[in-house]
Amino acid sequence: MKKNLEDSSGAVTKSGWKTVISIILIIYSLITVFLVGETIASSFKTKIELVDNLIGLPKEPTLANYFTVFVKEGFGRYIMNSISLVAISLILLIIVSSMLAYGMAQYTFKGKKFLQAYFLIGLMMPVQLSILPLYLMLSRLKMTNSFLGLALLYAANLSFSFLVFNQFFLQLPQAMIESAHMDGASDMCIFWKIVVPISKPVFSTVGLLQFVTIWNDFFLPMVFLPKKNAHTLTLAIYSYTGNFLKNWDKIFAAATIALVPILIIYFLFSEQIVAGLTAGSTKE
Repeated sequence: MKKNLEDSSGAVTKSGWKTVISIILIIYSLITVFLVGETIASSFKTKIELVDNLIGLPKEPTLANYFTVFVKEGFGRYIMNSISLVAISLILLIIVSSMLAYGMAQYTFKGKKFLQAYFLIGLMMPVQLSILPLYLMLSRLKMTNSFLGLALLYAANLSFSFLVFNQFFLQLPQAMIESAHMDGASDMCIFWKIVVPISKPVFSTVGLLQFVTIWNDFFLPMVFLPKKNAHTLTLAIYSYTGNFLKNWDKIFAAATIALVPILIIYFLFSEQIVAGLTAGSTKE
C-alpha cells in the first residue's frame, strides 16, 4: 500500500492523497453515524436504563420521553416557532440574495469590485462581533422577541448565498438574456420568468443549506428571542442543560426531534445539494 501512496522519489502521489483523505472522511462519517444512532437509541431509554446501558440499543424501548417532551413540556410550540422563523428567513434571504447576485452578474457599474470584496469579507466576519449594535438597532425598532426582526438579520447575512447565486448566474448564456431583451422583456420579467425556472438546482441548494444553518442556530435566538413563548427548538433543548442529570432522558428525545428534519433533508436532497453547488463551476 505504501508503494501505491508514494512515487519513486518518496513523495505522496495525488491518488495517495485522495486515499488518505478518503480514509479520514470514512472514519469521521462512522463516528458521526455512531453518535447520531446512539442519540436516537438513547431517546427510547428510561433514565434508569441510561445509567446502566448508556451505549447500546434500548432493552425495553419506551415513548415516555417523547410523551413528556410533547405533552408536558409543550415542544409543539417550539417546533412551530422554529418552522415559522426558518420559513420567513428563507423567503427573505433567497429573494434578496438571488436578485442582488443576478444584478451583480449581469451589469457593470462603479464600485462593483468593492461590493464583491465586501460580500467576500462578510464570510470571515462572525456575527458575534456586531451583536451589540444589532441588538440596539432591533431594540429601538421594537423588534426583539419578533420572528420578523430575527429573520431580517438572517436575510442580511447573505454573503454565502450571494456568492453561490453569483457564481451560477455568471455562467448563464448571454444570448438568452439578450434575446429576451430584444423581445421587449423587462429585467424583472427576465429574472422571474426565465432565470429562476432554469436555476432551480442552485435555489434548492441555497435553500436547503440555509435551512440547516438557521434551524440549528442557537446564538441569535438566544439573544433576540428571550421570552419563553418565542423560544425555538434549540433554545428549548438548551433549557434542559441547566440540570442535565435530571433531564438527560428528555434531552435525547428533544435532540432526536431536532435531528429528524436534517436527516430527512440529507437523505432526500443530498444529490441536489451537490448538483447545485457544482452547477455553475463549468461552462457548457
